[in-house]
Amino acid sequence: MSKILVVDDDAHIRKLIRLYLENSQYEVVEATNGQEALELLEHQQVHLAIVDVMMPKMDGYELTEDIRSFLDIPILMVTAKGESQDKVKGFRSGTDDYLVKPFDPVELILRVEALLKRYNIQTDKVIKIGSVTINLEKLTVQSQVQVITLKKKECELLFELASSAGKILTRNQLIEKVWGFDYQGDERTVDVHIKRLREQLAPITDLTITTIRGLGYRLEEVEV
Repeated sequence: MSKILVVDDDAHIRKLIRLYLENSQYEVVEATNGQEALELLEHQQVHLAIVDVMMPKMDGYELTEDIRSFLDIPILMVTAKGESQDKVKGFRSGTDDYLVKPFDPVELILRVEALLKRYNIQTDKVIKIGSVTINLEKLTVQSQVQVITLKKKECELLFELASSAGKILTRNQLIEKVWGFDYQGDERTVDVHIKRLREQLAPITDLTITTIRGLGYRLEEVEV
C-alpha cells in the first residue's frame, strides 16, 4: 500500500483528501505546515506528497524545493490559484503536477495514480548506451574516461531521450514526460535544456543529440 503525505493547514481540506485517498486504498499521513512535513519525512517512508501552496511558516513552493533536495518522490501541488504564472512557479520549484481547488476527487485520484505509475516505471534509473552510462539517481553521465554531473531536469531529459535512443521524440512529448502534461511554459524550454545538454556532453563523443527540424530530437550513438 502506497503511503501519501498530505500537507495543508486547512483541517477540512486534509480530511476530504484523506477520505478520497483512503477510499482508494492509500495510506495517509498528515502535516499542518511545511516544517512539520519535513520532520515527518525524516522518520517515515512516503511514496508521494500532496502539498498546498498557501501555508504559514513555509509555503508550498519552498517546501517542494526542500523535499526535492533530499527525496525523489512525486509531488502534487494543490492550490486555489490557477494563474499560469503560479503553475510555472510550482513546476520550477520541482512539483510534478498541479491541481486547482475546488477539484474533482476522481481527478485527484487519477493524478495520484499517474504520478505513482510514472515514478515506478523509472525504478530502473540506469541506462547504458554503448560505453556511456546515464544514472538518473546520481544525475551523472559516465564514459570510459569521464564522469559529468548534470542538473535534475537535464538528466531527466537525457534519460528520456536515451530510453528511446534512435527514435524521434517531439518537443511536446518531452515536455509531457519531463515537465508534466500541465506545464504552462512553451517548447523553447526543451530547446534551452537541449543546448545546455550539448554543452555539458561535449567531452563525451560517443553520443550525439540530433535536431530533427520541425519535429524534435533524437539521441544517437556515434560509431567510432
